[in-house]
Amino acid sequence: MGKVMEKIKVWNFSDPQKFVETEGLVDTGATMLVLPQDMVDKLNLRTVRKTTVKYANNKTEPRTIYGVVTLEVKGRSANFDALAEAAGTQPLIGQIPLEALDLIVNPKSGELMPNPLSPDIPMMEII
Repeated sequence: MGKVMEKIKVWNFSDPQKFVETEGLVDTGATMLVLPQDMVDKLNLRTVRKTTVKYANNKTEPRTIYGVVTLEVKGRSANFDALAEAAGTQPLIGQIPLEALDLIVNPKSGELMPNPLSPDIPMMEII
């Protein structure tokens, strides 16, 4: 399918005047929203907690989670905590934001799109 890149807007929930518009990599193998440390600093985000991250190569590293940010993708927005990676890395949009925003990757076109079952607003499933 290749890389799926998408325009995103991220702003500090507590200070909406601080925002960044950039491209994020849609990573269905990632869990959270991941932002580079320089973006976290520019947004002046607060530390929420520390965690351990497991990478695809099975390496683990301590990382910091910051928040709260509002993420807008494809005209849909929600609030999230964000895991910080090294400055200059590519922002990643993982499964938690994709689920909350009810966005899917079309396997034929490789395009990020609203769930066809809920094209107008995100739908939440409670099972």
